[in-house]
Amino acid sequence: MKKQAAEVQSAQPLCHGILPAPYLFLLIMQDNMLQHAPLGQDVAFPQAYDPLLLFPISRSTNRQTLPIPAKWYGADIWNAYELSWLTPRGKPVVAVGQFTFPYSSPSLVESKSFKLYLNSFSEERYVDAAAVSAVMRHDLEKVTEQQIAINIVPLSGNERQLCQPLEGINIDAADIEIKHYSPAPERLACLSDASVVTETLVSDLLKSNCPVTGQPDWASVQIRYTGPQINREALLEYIVSLRRHTEFHEHCVEKMFCDIWAACAPQALFVRACYTRRGGLDINPWRSSEPAQPQPARTIRQ
Repeated sequence: MKKQAAEVQSAQPLCHGILPAPYLFLLIMQDNMLQHAPLGQDVAFPQAYDPLLLFPISRSTNRQTLPIPAKWYGADIWNAYELSWLTPRGKPVVAVGQFTFPYSSPSLVESKSFKLYLNSFSEERYVDAAAVSAVMRHDLEKVTEQQIAINIVPLSGNERQLCQPLEGINIDAADIEIKHYSPAPERLACLSDASVVTETLVSDLLKSNCPVTGQPDWASVQIRYTGPQINREALLEYIVSLRRHTEFHEHCVEKMFCDIWAACAPQALFVRACYTRRGGLDINPWRSSEPAQPQPARTIRQ
């Protein structure tokens, strides 16, 4: 996996409950930009290869609202399960693909445009998977303005893939009362007189919503940190508070990372979300305060 680091300027955190005028302006900018995206619109199924289907979304708009640390690391790992093309003799090939976009790319790719783009290969003829990868790498790097990693594997009929829960202590059994269903980073807290620990916490209760269609995005989240021990009940309240939040997958993970970083001041922090598969794609962003090589993960909902 390719990982690249870049220094990012910190922004002032949001005032809870009230959106500052600059943040409202950013939201309006994003809404205007997404009006031209294929997401939420009726779009004809592509009949031929078309790189112009790819629709970039700037990462900077959302990041201007986050208290980002001076340095951080990460990637967005997309798994594609509906990938096909034709051999030179016209025989279909089906494959699965993994696309790793570094967090430092100026833009991410809107998911529906990416699905349409992948589908545009279905009637095209290529010598092999390497030829397909070369075309996709060229197109995606042009849109995201960053090098990406691609692994496309044609199916042989004998593949097996194990689904398993994310590694860590699952905190979902906590007997808590939930009162907040919009982001409540003020709920985050460490235990009083907390000692420094290293632990990994997991929850399957993350839900956010697509900012265009309003459809739910379901995910399991993994949080690994070293620092004063985090109050697990408070952390679960915070995770559930994103239930009515509207942001793309990558932005939600960055928000969680920055909120935990600001509220709990860990020495090291890693946040990953594995989102449920939709439209033949599952999206798995991770962000870390240190260089990391996350173990491959595939949950039962993917």
